[in-house]
Amino acid sequence: MTGPSTLLARLRSRRQGTERAAEPSASARAGAPTGADGQAAPGDGFDRRLLAPMVLGSVLNPINSSMIAVALVPVGTAFGAPPAETAWLVSGLYLATAVGQPVIGRLVDTYGPRRLYLAGTALVGLAGLVGVLAPTLGVLVVARVLLGIGTSAAYPAAMHLTRSEAERTGRDSPTGVLTVLAVANQTIAVIGPTLGGLLIGLGGWRAIFAVNVPLSLACLVLGAARLPAAAPRRDAGERLDRSGIALFAVLLLALMLFVMRPGAERWYLPVLAVLAGAGFVFRETRARSPFIDLRALAGNPPLIATYLRQVLGYTASYAFLYGYTQWLEQGRGLSAASAGLVLLPLSLTALTVSGVTGRRAAVRGKLVVGAVVQMAACAALLTAGSASPPVLLIAVGVLAGIPQGLIGLGNQTALYHQADPAAIASAAGLLRTFMYLGAMAASAANAAFFPHGATTAGLHHLALFMFGGAALLFLLVLPDRSLGRLGSTVSQGS
Repeated sequence: MTGPSTLLARLRSRRQGTERAAEPSASARAGAPTGADGQAAPGDGFDRRLLAPMVLGSVLNPINSSMIAVALVPVGTAFGAPPAETAWLVSGLYLATAVGQPVIGRLVDTYGPRRLYLAGTALVGLAGLVGVLAPTLGVLVVARVLLGIGTSAAYPAAMHLTRSEAERTGRDSPTGVLTVLAVANQTIAVIGPTLGGLLIGLGGWRAIFAVNVPLSLACLVLGAARLPAAAPRRDAGERLDRSGIALFAVLLLALMLFVMRPGAERWYLPVLAVLAGAGFVFRETRARSPFIDLRALAGNPPLIATYLRQVLGYTASYAFLYGYTQWLEQGRGLSAASAGLVLLPLSLTALTVSGVTGRRAAVRGKLVVGAVVQMAACAALLTAGSASPPVLLIAVGVLAGIPQGLIGLGNQTALYHQADPAAIASAAGLLRTFMYLGAMAASAANAAFFPHGATTAGLHHLALFMFGGAALLFLLVLPDRSLGRLGSTVSQGS
């Protein structure tokens, strides 16, 4: 028989449940998939319908970043341009992406992922058409800048959706989803040269631009069909810190333009960077809704360390990707297609390593092993020469694939746990910015060590530079015990 106290408890529970049901959930406000009644869609796991648009959109940036590695020589031949000019095909995308990722990430946090995803992927298709029809190298550089802006939307949108789905399901971090994103991005980044070489062999260098058109259409169809709509935040107008964004853009552009080609005659660029940086700090520490909350960032040393690790890890990774690829074509005398095939085992190794280790938290372990093997890969480059047998060339790539599969995954997982959940998209965008700061440092190193072409001596000097960056990464990770606690409560489901 039910007593009065039991009945009273049931009535209270029912009333509280009704009150909770009348309010939209945090995940619904954040843009999680919703049902016809406006509430979060039921389900115990991650909405797998989101995976296809998330993954396909997020790989647009790394595939365009890496395919160009094997196209620089044929593009230079087609337009009669020296390496110093074709380098803008790399730098143009990096500059646009470094600025665009955190800016668009902030817009995703404010306006929701769907509209930014669709706008960005549509711009990718337009940029692909511009590249296909480009009559001059200058127009081709414009196409690369448009690609950098357009590809900046999907990754922050994917991280935003991952966080909102975690809130909806009550699972702190769906490691399966984070692993899929990391594996896709890391693998595409290293398989890009192989794909680029095959496309060039089939249809010439313009094919690496043309491939963006069908990829863009696929993203638009999947995004329109599957991504949830989300209303902008009520304070959207106030949240967009236009002055902070402008100062941040000037700071990055001045800094990166100088890193690309340092010299006393370009003294005004670091001066401009310092002035813009001072203005940015002044603005962001006083703004009601800063573009980047510097006070909160200063109070989050683990997140700052993650950004520093991203710079160091990708400086070595991109220096290897571009430097080794150019040396294979010029120093070793391989064709673009053959160079891409030599690097194919690198991508397979990265895929295997990420897939095997992805569902295990072990952030610190991944980063320590990644740094150690990255140093070993740099040392192995010192044994490469113009007469090196193919088996050695492939073995060096396999060794380099291991850190490719570990470092990016480790930093992405660390950021997921360290960043403010309400600003996860802008934090993820800033992670990509630091990745491209590393890429720009690598580009500058390649230019310094290959002043007249990719020689074997230049490759060995580049390897020593890369080894130094990998050693600094190791020294930054090894004493950081906080990394060992990340993901200790992560759900293994996805």
